[in-house]
Amino acid sequence: MKYYLGVDVGGSKTHALIADDTGQARGFATVGPGNWESVGYDGLTRVLRIVTKAALEQAKIKVAQITGAGLGISGYDWPSEHQDHLNAIRPIGLTCPLEIVNDATLGIMAGASEGWGVSLVAGTGCNARGRSRDHKRQGRAVGGGGYWSGEYAGGFDIVARAMQAVAFEWLKRGPATALTQVFLEHTGAADLDDLVEGVYLQRFSFESALVLKVFETARQGDPEAQAVMLWAGRELGEMAVSVINQLEIQKEQFEVVLIGSLHGGSPILDRTLRKTILKTAPQAQFVRLTVPPVVGGVLLGMEQVGLNGHGIRDRLIDTTNEILKKI
Repeated sequence: MKYYLGVDVGGSKTHALIADDTGQARGFATVGPGNWESVGYDGLTRVLRIVTKAALEQAKIKVAQITGAGLGISGYDWPSEHQDHLNAIRPIGLTCPLEIVNDATLGIMAGASEGWGVSLVAGTGCNARGRSRDHKRQGRAVGGGGYWSGEYAGGFDIVARAMQAVAFEWLKRGPATALTQVFLEHTGAADLDDLVEGVYLQRFSFESALVLKVFETARQGDPEAQAVMLWAGRELGEMAVSVINQLEIQKEQFEVVLIGSLHGGSPILDRTLRKTILKTAPQAQFVRLTVPPVVGGVLLGMEQVGLNGHGIRDRLIDTTNEILKKI
């Protein structure tokens, strides 16, 4: 029996999954964040040690029995960071072939039927990644660069755009909007004057969770909130289009794996991003990621020894879900 390790290192939590070559999940563990940008490389090593040890113990095997490993790491964005990440991984004792990728890539492997295509992440932040059919080429967004890179349709960005509509009402630069009441209630400001002044002077702040109120306001028919949804859909769609252009798969049939809590939050946003993508890639198909991305890490680990794990992908998903139900 051969065993494979997948690790999904995130900005809020980290998962490790061990499975055998039949697709049977053997061990699963979860700990806190491991993104080096927030915990440092020493923190990344500490998280990897804890989560890997726990998964190995549940699987009842030793680290030397791991045949291949795949790690998706939040914050791993540039080739210049490759060696530092390998140095952080080394102390956990893996001696097998391994590959590291940005964590958004795991979503493609876990969610796309053949392990290639495009992932489009829309949560607190946003990201896009791509893999070619032969798995040899990659496409990518900058990785959350924000306004200078044209990546601003995560939850916080949508809330900021909604606040802009409120500011435009105050400036008489735009029409009145129901979003104003949303921000007044959220901040406790006395009136619109107090709200704008308070935000400017940093007496008031707002967080990405307010995006749910923006979604609701759009569903209730407010034109300015709906305009925010149209904007966000176009921006997310264009991020995916950039990856599609990099991979040169405009005429191919492939899957766009939608990852993150914003997908499904607004029909206008969803329709707009799909329309934007289909204009460039008319054969693109859309799937929501409904399985833990760490499944993609196991499949990536299998690839490192020449094994195409997508033939056992369904069983791997089923047995992983069985383990998760017991946690």
